[in-house]
Amino acid sequence: MCGRYAASASQDLLVETFEVDEVVELESLPPLAPRYNIAPTDPVPAIVERHDRVTGGVRRKLVRPRWGLVPSWAKDRSRAASLINARSETVDSKPSFRKAFTHRRCLLPADGYYEWYTRPADSGTGRPTKQPYWIHPVAGHDDVPLMVMAGLYEFWRDPALPAEHPDAWLTTCTVITTQASDALGRIHDRMPMQVRRRDWQDWLDPDLNDPLAVHDLLHAPAPDEMTAHPVSPLVGQVRNDSPNLVEPLPDGGDAPTLLA
Repeated sequence: MCGRYAASASQDLLVETFEVDEVVELESLPPLAPRYNIAPTDPVPAIVERHDRVTGGVRRKLVRPRWGLVPSWAKDRSRAASLINARSETVDSKPSFRKAFTHRRCLLPADGYYEWYTRPADSGTGRPTKQPYWIHPVAGHDDVPLMVMAGLYEFWRDPALPAEHPDAWLTTCTVITTQASDALGRIHDRMPMQVRRRDWQDWLDPDLNDPLAVHDLLHAPAPDEMTAHPVSPLVGQVRNDSPNLVEPLPDGGDAPTLLA
């Protein structure tokens, strides 16, 4: 699964990279700022395309859904923290994701993500330990200075609030994942799927509703596209959020080398 990630790109860079027509800002959210320890239920930058109600045309927008999808039919928002990922193998059949997969897809720009490798039980304590790794694109592999994850988004109406309440509607999202490739699979068996630049337009197209055609746009990174290194266990605390979280441990610390 993908349970933590970083997204430090500025609003200007996102607008330029994704050719955004409109930035949607909400008073209930703080300004977009670099984040190095994004956790479930946090607001995240996302790129979507929506039909304009006045002109009928399609506009590309930079929005800030909360990470953890709440299906439109859910009775409450409590499921958000458990639906941060959608498995690519079942995303077009599970009720929680099926409709969003064919109607509400988004791009989730990131720098990379974290996974925890479970190490064998320590001889002193008899308990296994977990070492966090920072997994990110290989520098220079693509012309996009970002890891662009494939995502879905959904709207949920809070029945407990009046229609005019600013929090009456909740927008949430999820990351589509797949089986991790080769060396990355040694760290964790799942990884986020990505969308290549050439497929952004089709992935965002709200009129593309054929599940088979949509599946063809998902990209599972090849082993040479991603790399990883061990990082400080400080990333395990959500209150820690700074660039040093993605820095390699000095000399690798005592973490195992998994990508050799």
